[in-house]
Amino acid sequence: MAMMGPAAESPDAYIAALSGWQRERCEMMRAAILRAAPFEETIKWTNLVFLGNGPCILIRAEEYRVLLGFWRGKRLRDLEPRIKASGKYELGNLVMVEATEMSPETVETLAAEAFRLNAELGNPAART
Repeated sequence: MAMMGPAAESPDAYIAALSGWQRERCEMMRAAILRAAPFEETIKWTNLVFLGNGPCILIRAEEYRVLLGFWRGKRLRDLEPRIKASGKYELGNLVMVEATEMSPETVETLAAEAFRLNAELGNPAART
């Protein structure tokens, strides 16, 4: 595993390909996201992607870090100031290493708000 997640055919295979703290963190985040809202999950761009009226959240495990990305991440920074803006749209990422503390409750709160924003504002991938 280098700078991209493991090659996987399904979300379950993605998690199964991980080990150590990355697997534990990704399992926790995946469960919290799926509790937060009725997301559809898939593999896109070698990432675990959660869809809700378009792309909403991604998880990417790398060799030394895990990314929790949000298509509307810039709007979530009041809830989680560690989210860093990424790109020219509304993307934002929370970069985690093994020592980064992250609770399931925080992930669930962020996921619920990300889902709500897509429901309210529309598909973030549909550029007008």
